[in-house]
Formats: sequence, structure tokens, C-alpha cells
Amino acid sequence: MAKKSAIPSLVGVVHLPPLPGAPRATGSASAVVAQATRRAIDEARALERAGFDALVVENFGDAPFYKTTVPPVTVAAMSAIACAVRAATRLPLGINVLRNDGFSALAIALVSGASFIRVNVLSGIAATDQGLIEGEAARLLREREATRALGGPRVAIWGDALVKHARTLSVDDVELAVEEVGSRSLADAVIVTGATTGRAIGSSRLEVASHAARKIRKPLYLGSGVTPENAGEVAGFVDGVIVGSALRRGGLAGAPLETRRLGVFE
Repeated sequence: MAKKSAIPSLVGVVHLPPLPGAPRATGSASAVVAQATRRAIDEARALERAGFDALVVENFGDAPFYKTTVPPVTVAAMSAIACAVRAATRLPLGINVLRNDGFSALAIALVSGASFIRVNVLSGIAATDQGLIEGEAARLLREREATRALGGPRVAIWGDALVKHARTLSVDDVELAVEEVGSRSLADAVIVTGATTGRAIGSSRLEVASHAARKIRKPLYLGSGVTPENAGEVAGFVDGVIVGSALRRGGLAGAPLETRRLGVFE
């Protein structure tokens, strides 16, 4: 399924373990970051060898998540890890700071040389397990332009439409949601998902999202529930897939990568 192009089609997710300050982190901050860095590099290299086209590094182990602004220690840790991953692989790198800190993700991307960030709630209002989250596309895109004026690279923004683990309080029609994220919030790519991590999206819903994305000429990614069994079925509806849980032991998010699961997505 993988192909080399300007738009990565097969994107692997590097689930970081708990970072300094997170409830499940153990040991000194420096030791935690060193261990997380080694694991992230190993996963990134494994994904590159398996033929993936891009990577996303996210602080999955930091649950429960802050809904917007993460602490400075998280930004520092993710910056150090992202820089190490960027140096260890030639793949384009993305950053996702959970739950919805697009501004920190942008800063980490700028210092690490990452190509894109993922923002779960770029548009509208979502009721989540972290509380109500409001999209801040206006501020985030202007922040990106301000960094470009200072000589920084252009970091692409991938935004979710009707993101998982949330209930929208805005538009709940998937076609309109894709249009809002892609056309009104000006995301460079749109992501659709199932209801939660690892759950597949309904086929009719995916077809509608695909039609909407093509109409506004924005790349569409499927961000959950992609498995070796259904990858071929969804390929015709999306420009790429973001795979995390299906690559891991037992199909569980955050578990170690299993080598035997990597090659089946090629």
C-alpha cells in the first residue's frame, strides 16, 4: 500500500511512554527522557525499514491528558525526542501533542525539523474526556505565519474532522465537518476516525468523507481502525492511513511494536 510521493500514504505512529511529570512516569526526568528517546528511535527505524512513508510522534503515555496547554517539561521532553528521531530517520516527521496543544506541537516541529502537526480539534467545539475543547484555527494559523516571517519553515497542519474520543457540539454531519476543517479552518490535510482509538470508521461515513475531501481538494487520512485486513478496502477512499494500535502487541495502543505486524501494510 505504501508509495513514495509528496503526500505520505502510510504513516506510522510512535507512541511515547509516560514523559516527565506524567502520573505513570518513574525515575528522574533525564532518565525518563533517555529511555523514551531510545524507544522512539528504535520504533522509527523499524517503521522506516518496513516501508512506511512518514512518522507521527505523540505523547500517548501521558494520559490523563491536559485538554490544551501541556507543561513546559512535556514540550522540552518531546522536543529532545523529536530531534533525536529526526536525526535517526529520513522519513517526514509529524508531531501530535495530546490532547489538543497545537501551539506546542508547532514549536516542537519548528525546532526538530518536523514536516507537519496533527491537531485533534482544529475547528468547532468538542465534548471530550478532558472537558470542552474549542478549536483555535485562527490563532494557530497566524502563529504559523508569524514563524515563517522570522524565517521558519512551513509546517503543515493536519486537522481531525469529528475526532475520536469526543462528541461534537458543532456540526455533526461528516461531509460538513470535513469542509469546515479543510476549507474554513484551512487544514492542509483532513483526518477522519472511528469512535475511539483502534475502532474503524463506518464504510458509508468514510465514503461521504472521501467525497467531501475530494470536492475541496484536500488530502484525506484515516486515523483509526486500520488493519491488514481492511487496508485494501479503505485505500480507494483516502490518500493515506495513520496506523498505531495495529502495529503493536495484541493490537493495543502504547504496547511495544511487533515486527511481524509491520510488513503486512506494504
